[in-house]
Amino acid sequence: MKKTMKTLLSAILASTLIFAGCSSGAGTTQSEAPSEPASSVQESAPESATSEASEAPEGTADGETYEIGVVQIVDHLSLNTIRDAFVKEMETQLGDRVNIECKDAQNDQSNLNSIVQKFVGDEKDLIVAIATPSAQAAAAATSEIPVLYSAVTDPEAAKLTGIPNVTGTSDAIPVESIFTLASKLTPDAKKFGLVYNTSEVNSVSVIEQAKEYMSANGYEFAEATITNTSELQQAASSLVGKVDAMFTPIDNTVASALAVIAGVCNENKIPYYVGADSMVSDGGLATVGIDYSVLGTRTAQMAAEVLGGKSPSDIPFEVMSDFSTILNTKTAETIGVQVPEDVLSSATLFDGTQGELTAGE
Repeated sequence: MKKTMKTLLSAILASTLIFAGCSSGAGTTQSEAPSEPASSVQESAPESATSEASEAPEGTADGETYEIGVVQIVDHLSLNTIRDAFVKEMETQLGDRVNIECKDAQNDQSNLNSIVQKFVGDEKDLIVAIATPSAQAAAAATSEIPVLYSAVTDPEAAKLTGIPNVTGTSDAIPVESIFTLASKLTPDAKKFGLVYNTSEVNSVSVIEQAKEYMSANGYEFAEATITNTSELQQAASSLVGKVDAMFTPIDNTVASALAVIAGVCNENKIPYYVGADSMVSDGGLATVGIDYSVLGTRTAQMAAEVLGGKSPSDIPFEVMSDFSTILNTKTAETIGVQVPEDVLSSATLFDGTQGELTAGE
């Protein structure tokens, strides 16, 4: 008997309610970053309902309220899932002793810099930066305020290691496992199109791993790179007729407009392998990846340690290691992929209906 999982459905619905996860609970606010200068980025926090208090982290003063600024580079499901899980766990940890302000930089570096500079000027107790560009901006903006990152694919390549006030969680993906899955689902696919943003070090790092793996295992590849979402349609279309399948890692620019490339691939019956579960839900064929709600929860647990007096330098960054196979059965049907029974029975399946996932037996 298969059981229905509501996790992804809930995340999809949450993301459509204008960051509902950051507008509930103990003193949380959410706003998108406008295109104006830094002075217009910040919004004052409205009064809001409080949630049930819990014991303060070790080392905190009873009744002390902490101010946390959360920034994400862009609005897409994976990052929203992290944010919402972080907020939920922080409210569990600290109850009404935490005020969390969430900001979306709308994939604009100027907005991103303005947001983190405003957080620094506001003397937040902690800055949480979701995705590599956010983490790099926050780390560059302050050496005093603790910075916790989440969803940084390669902290070393992003130059986020060895900084005393910075640590966090990584969403590094198992590249070899993704291509092993591809060999099961589409064994005739021997040439892959690689679509990614060359400005995202998180993508470049994974693409280099993918190239190394493919070169060592008899695959060919062709690249179509972008710098913004407006280039995505042309990049994907340029690979049609030249490749057997496509691959994109956890690329924030591509993920924020994934329906564009998924549409090209599905129309031309090209298998599209991706780096995150949300990218599968948006039309990609499959991935091997992590649960982003777990990533957000773990980041919040680290945050409680830091607010309790522990130095970020004493908390090593963590790479998630619990991976699962995610498959979009609707996409598989659309492009004519016959999924082996062993994959069906063990994968988490997205059926293209209302964002619902089904876990294999």
